[in-house]
Amino acid sequence: MSSRTDAPGHSPARRSRETRRRCKWAESNELFIPYHDKEWGVPVHDDRLLFEMLNLEGAQAGLSWLTILKKRENYRRAFDSFNARKIVKYDRGKRASLLRNDGIVRNRLKINAVIENAKAFLAVQRQFGSFDKYIWQFAATVQGRGRHNGIALSRQMSEDLKKRGFRFVGATICYAFMQAVGLVNDHSKRCFRRGRS
Repeated sequence: MSSRTDAPGHSPARRSRETRRRCKWAESNELFIPYHDKEWGVPVHDDRLLFEMLNLEGAQAGLSWLTILKKRENYRRAFDSFNARKIVKYDRGKRASLLRNDGIVRNRLKINAVIENAKAFLAVQRQFGSFDKYIWQFAATVQGRGRHNGIALSRQMSEDLKKRGFRFVGATICYAFMQAVGLVNDHSKRCFRRGRS
């Protein structure tokens, strides 16, 4: 007689995935699992991906991350894979087509924010050599000092980004961004990813 673990559909890989302990939020929807296991909290140093994540976190404002995660590929197609050099050239026609695109959040302020953020992003690259160098300066003072310090630094990051012309970069959005791209490690103590990022 076969044991339950030997039954069809119970491969070793699937069993290990099912028995892993994750952050509670990641277990609330199956779409969160690959994002949590492979991306969330992993240090990102690629400028394009940092720009993408900053804008996706901004798009989330007032919505759920699940809503944005479901639309992520649509966002990549709509915004030229978050290529800032292309985005700064968007004209009225392109903006109008984005407002008609039901694959993304059709909010005029959020769409315009991506375009303005592209301009600010390129300016940061010119000043610092890369967006990565600029954004990771905030991590230098937060690593290993706990969530409270991370929240305080998200306020500093938010203020600095706003001064540079970025939009939809409030402190809450900045903290979510910091979590997503690994500037802070907020995996729960029970999570198998704790300490792996």
